Amino acid sequence: MPTPSETRTLISYLDAQREHVLGILEGLDDQALRRPVLPSAWTCLGLVHHLAHDVERGWFRAVIAGETDVIETLHSDIENAWQVTADTPAKDVLDNYREEAERANTILAVTSLDAAPAWWPQGQFGDWRLDTVREVVQHVMVETACHAGHLDAVRELIDGRRWLVLT
Repeated sequence: MPTPSETRTLISYLDAQREHVLGILEGLDDQALRRPVLPSAWTCLGLVHHLAHDVERGWFRAVIAGETDVIETLHSDIENAWQVTADTPAKDVLDNYREEAERANTILAVTSLDAAPAWWPQGQFGDWRLDTVREVVQHVMVETACHAGHLDAVRELIDGRRWLVLT
């Protein structure tokens, strides 16, 4: 089944934000990826782990696709969403983000943007709810862009590098 034009456009914009997340981290060593820079103490790897598990996996595989195994583990994973153990290789975290993004794109390619989510985390967001796949994609795009901005600020604090600016 061919992917409709609007879906391709949304995927391309979302992919651009995902590329930003990964691109701003290029060249950082393991120590820098694990170093908390802000008072809240999150790390670059922790943020990417959050994007892979809560954002890509949660919104696409659980909410849009209704994958039961993901839904069952979603709440238990929330406590550790921003945590990466010292023995988890940075490459594994970054690769998992890429893999979850690919899975999300596959789900989007075969799902109508007008469809209702297959599952919704009742009570987790109060009365707030996204009613269509399109709204979920737009939400994820905004959340990913926001976190890419967080990574921009942290990267500049670490070594002065700025996204898309030669320094």
